[in-house]
Parts: sequence; C-alpha cells; structure tokens
Amino acid sequence: MEKIGVFICTSCNIGDRLDIADLEAAANEQGCAYCASMSFLCGKEGVEAIKKAIQENELDSVVICACSSRVNYDVFDFGKEIPVVRVSLREEVVWTRWPKLEEGQEMPEDESQIEFAEGVSFKDELMALAKDYVRMGVVKAQKIAPPEPYKLEGEICKRILVMGGGVTGLTAALEVAKAGYEALLVEKENELGGFVAKMKKQLEPNHPYKNLVEPVVNKLIEDVQANDKIQVVTGATVEKIAGAPGAFKVTYNAGGSEETVDIGAIVVATGWKPYDASKLEEPYGYGKYPDVVTNIQFEEMLAKGELKRPSDGSPVKSVAFIQCAGQRDENHLPYCSGVCCLASLKQAKLLREMDSEAKAYIFYKDMRTMGIYENFYLALQDDPGVFLTKAEFKGLSQADDGRLVVEVGETLLGEDMAVPVDLVVLATGMVPTTADDPVIPLEYRQGPGFPELELFSGYADSNYICFPYETRRTGIYAAGCVHQPMATAQAMEDAAGAALKAIQCLKAVELGHAVHPRTWDFAYPEFNFKRCTQCKRCTEECPFGALDDDPEGTPMPNPTRCRRCGTCFGACPERVINFKDYNIDMGSSMLKACEMPEPEYGQYRVVAFICENDALPALDMAAYHRKNIPMSLRIIPVRCLGAVNVAWIRDAMSGGWDGVLMLGCKFGENYQCHFIKGSELANRRMENVAETLQQLALEPERVVIKTVSIDEYEELPKLLQEFQEALEAAGESPFKGW
Repeated sequence: MEKIGVFICTSCNIGDRLDIADLEAAANEQGCAYCASMSFLCGKEGVEAIKKAIQENELDSVVICACSSRVNYDVFDFGKEIPVVRVSLREEVVWTRWPKLEEGQEMPEDESQIEFAEGVSFKDELMALAKDYVRMGVVKAQKIAPPEPYKLEGEICKRILVMGGGVTGLTAALEVAKAGYEALLVEKENELGGFVAKMKKQLEPNHPYKNLVEPVVNKLIEDVQANDKIQVVTGATVEKIAGAPGAFKVTYNAGGSEETVDIGAIVVATGWKPYDASKLEEPYGYGKYPDVVTNIQFEEMLAKGELKRPSDGSPVKSVAFIQCAGQRDENHLPYCSGVCCLASLKQAKLLREMDSEAKAYIFYKDMRTMGIYENFYLALQDDPGVFLTKAEFKGLSQADDGRLVVEVGETLLGEDMAVPVDLVVLATGMVPTTADDPVIPLEYRQGPGFPELELFSGYADSNYICFPYETRRTGIYAAGCVHQPMATAQAMEDAAGAALKAIQCLKAVELGHAVHPRTWDFAYPEFNFKRCTQCKRCTEECPFGALDDDPEGTPMPNPTRCRRCGTCFGACPERVINFKDYNIDMGSSMLKACEMPEPEYGQYRVVAFICENDALPALDMAAYHRKNIPMSLRIIPVRCLGAVNVAWIRDAMSGGWDGVLMLGCKFGENYQCHFIKGSELANRRMENVAETLQQLALEPERVVIKTVSIDEYEELPKLLQEFQEALEAAGESPFKGW
C-alpha cells in the first residue's frame, strides 16, 4: 500500500509512558502519508476522526497504534478495501515492560532516571521498543496488497449431501431443508432409521426426562419423506468424493447403478456399530454361555416382546447388567461410550414394565447419566425391582440349575456378592464407523478418509474447544455418533449444528473467504510455480488436504479447501508461496525496520514469532495482569507456528538479532493447535534451522521453540525471562553492527 495513515492512541497509559511526538516522527520517517495522535482512539470521536482522515487524505490503509489486535477489531473495521494493521503499544509495550527496582525502591516519576544499560536509560530503551513497533507496523502496511476473494468458476452448488439415514442424518437433512437448501440423503441400508428404529422405546428427549416414549425416528422419517427439498436414496453407498467445497463431485452406487452428482458441502452422519463382543469371552463369558448377550441383542429381545433365555427358551425373570464391558479398558475400548448407563437403565425399566415380577441388577463402575437425564436415573431408584450398586466385575459361572452366577466385589457396602440370574447383559460400547473404514472415499492426494483419527479413538472429532463440528477436510462436517458417543437428543442437536456449519461453509465459498478458524479472511496462498522444485513439502504438510498434484507432479491448489493457516508457506524452502497480506518480503522487511543498537552495550534484540491463537492471548492476559517481560522482545504475531518460514529466521540471525523465539501451542497430550499440528511441524523444521546456525557459526540456543497453553499466562513471563538469560550467557550476536 502507498498512502498509509498512522493513528496513535494516547489512552491506557500509552501517553503517560511514551513520547508521542517521537512515535509520530518514527512513523513519518518510515514513509507514512498521514499521522495523528488522539486519546480514546476506539471511542466514537476517535473512529470518526480516522474515517474523516481516510476520506480527506485518500488513505489506502491504516496503522492503529493502540491496543491488541484481539480487542476492538470490529471498531477498527473500515471495509475490506482499507487494510488495517494493528500495533499493540498497550499490551506489548506499556503494560508489560517495567523497570527492575531494588527492594524498597520506589518507581520514579521520570523513567529516564532509571538506568537500563551503560549510557542507556530505561525510558530510552522503552521508546526504542515502541518506535520499532511503529516502524514494523508501517512496513507491514506497505507490504500488504488488498486481498481479492477467490471465486469458483461457474455457479456454486448449494446442495448438501447427508451420509447416513439414522436419527442424526434425518435431522441434518431436515435442518438443511428448513434453511431453504436442498439435501441428498444417502443411506446404505434399505430402510431409514438406523439403530433407533430397532428400539421398542427411547428416553424422552425433553422435560421432565423421566419417561420412555416411542422412538422419535418414526416422525423424522415421515417428515423427511414428505419434504420436497430432500432426495432420499436407500440401499446406496458413496463410492467417490472429488473436488472441493462448493464444487464436490460425489459418486454413489444404488442397486448396482452409479450416479455422479454435484454437491456443495457434506454432513457425515454414518453413526456407530457395537463393539465386537466375541472379544469378551474372557472374563465376561460371551460366546461361552448362551445366556450372556449384548445390550444390542437384549434391545432386540425387548422390541420383539419375547423375554426368553436363549439356552432353553424359559422365561427371563432376572437380568444382570454389567456396565463398561470392554470399555474404559486399554485392551478393548479406552473410552466411555457415554450412553451405556442410560441404555441399561432404560432396558431395566422396560423389563419391569413388561414383567412386574422380574428383577434387574445393574453393576456399574460409575453411573454416568448426561445432563438432565440424571432425572431418569433418580426416578428409577424408586423402583424396588431394580438393584443398583457400584461394583467391580470379578467373574461369571454357571450354577447346577443352569442359571448364571455373577460375582462382583468392591460394592458400595464393601461386600463381595454372588448373584444368580437368568440372563446377563453386557453393556458393550460404541465404535464409530470411521474406526476401520474411511467412510468418505476422497480422491485427495493425502488419501481417503479423515487423517489421524487415532487421536480421537477413531471418532471424526477435532479441536473440541473451538471447533466442535470441524473435521480436517473443509466442507465436510461430522455429526452424531461418528463424531462422539452420544444419546439420541444430543445427536439431534449435533446434527443441527453440523447442518448449519455446512450452510455456513457454502456462504463462505460464495463470498470467497475462509471458513473457520480464519473466517472472513479473503487472502489465500498464491504460488509462483516458475520457481517450484516439486519437493512436495507443501502438499504433504498441509493439514487439510488442500493441495493435490497435477499430472506433472506440481502442487495443484484447491482454494476452497484451504483454511489459510500458512503451513504451506512455512514449509516451502524456495519461498514460492505467499499471501497478499502475509509474505516473505513482509516479514523480512519488518525485521529490517527495527533499529539495531551498537554491540557491547547490553541492549539485546529478540524477535518472537508468536502464534495468534493461543500464545498471543496468553501474552495479552499477562499484560492485563501487568506482568513483566524482557525489553529485548519484538513480537510478530503469526497465523500459526507452522506458518513461520526458515527464511525469516535466517534473515534475523544474519541481520544481527541476538535470538529468535517461536512461541506456540503446547503439543503432546490434548494438543489443541487450531491448525492441527503447527507447533509440532515447526519443531521438526528446527533441523533446517540448525543447519543455518551452523553455517553462520552461531550457538543453537539462539533459536528456540517454546510452547504454552492459552491459560499459562502466569508462567509465560518466566519462560521468556529464561530465554533472555540464556542469550545473555551466550552474549550478543557477532553479526550485530555489521
């Protein structure tokens, strides 16, 4: 951009601690077209003043030197044709840089009276920091080109594919239709309804959550079949998915006949299957004793109304329910399926309704009833024919009369028990259909299916804090029991959410901006293919499968699949990939804009590339608590640590910076990177960084990666100080002053 306006706020201690005239001078020296300062810049008068200056001076971009980019982003929005660069003088300068005073020493009114280094006052160093930030902001604005929306050629398809015709899929299709969109529902079975259609009764999905009702799926089927916006295909399987959001090509096979249709977005509601009970012969006796059945088999018995022992056909008068059979067990399913306790409670109630003389015994590790379904559990406790106790299953044997004897210990009363029953029901768990089947047969370079589902025990889950419906394939949203274990009411809510996200995705594609998490980002990676060496790093490292290969092996972008994380940008060794508002030249120029002090005066300079998703919020929270961080730190927020190119590190080290810190999401257990594994990728790339340092004869401790969670703002200052001390032990960079 050429005509840049710089606006400096004097409120929030900025005017108290900084020399505003000096900051204006720094902005003007850097080449801005207009500069002004005022108090309360985010107020109505301040915003109007900025708008007036933009109009009168024909500014094409603005630099707001005030608070963090994470606040007032809506206030400082002047339309997509006016790029806005934020410079955080409040959080990253005046609220986090404090002089180190001796014990009992009071803060002087004039910070220039405090010595920072030999011949340098604290105020001088604070101003040097603030001016560097202003310069970097102006340079960033100079290097920005207004992003242009990416628009697909031709019309965007607004039909949504729903895979699966159970409660989740039916609900998703209805929600799509209610919003005015067309839905194509594909079900592999010949009948709609899924597992719920096989139930005799289900838990009521609304208040008071105490009773049993007819399965809601029957009404859902009627509504779907009567809706002219929903096309239903049963006895069909999806064979192939190619293309990208807004322009998927989906091929399905129905009765041996294939058909290819245009699809805009996809909701995956393929559900679950029971855990293989044949693996539970020991110690649960399944397969060994005919009168040991699974909860699914017992549900079928209840639906038929025939409660007879499989072994001899005699009436069932007593049933033992063994909870967590093969669940919360590292040898089988390591997780809790969430609904098994409710299922057993429901089946016990049905047993008692069908035969008031029958007895139910429920032995559980922990009784887990989600949300208000605790009401159902409490109501069933009043039934004298239902015995409930916490217990550990010890074993199973057969009595002389043919009945089974369930042995349990560690009960609530502390006693071991041996209970003879006619039937044993094992609460086997849910296994998502994605556990051993790709389900979505994608024709992507990275292969079919959702990648790395082992992180979620096979479920098509994702970053559960920020993006509960997101999968690693843009425009494809998981819902129901393929997403997480859940009961019918929760699956219906999940279906509505996934349907709305699919619609939102179509709108984003239509407007040409990114979907979550960088919603409204109109920039996308642009490739200079003349320099591409076909090294495959971008295609292999992209977390979302946005890049395929053309017939010659050159990366082939699919922009509507792209989440704008910048992983490809960070991966490219040839600097082929750039965004209009995030590029190699921008980062390198920002580094060069900072003034480098003369060596041997103890004025260290550290550039910190900080992830804007977790690390930057943690830093802001540290600022709100007035924590102190090293004065040497110049912070450059990045989309993700995966979006840091080694070229920036090379430029920083050869340019005399004393150190480079990369601060991002904590990887390992419960890894919650917004872009899947950006900090982990950055850590792997450190091998290339080590080569660069070796070539420059610099110590490896000058470039490090540190990870933090968003809530670790208390520990963050200590982490930064430790890095500063490590640099001081190594000494100033030998390239400083060159």
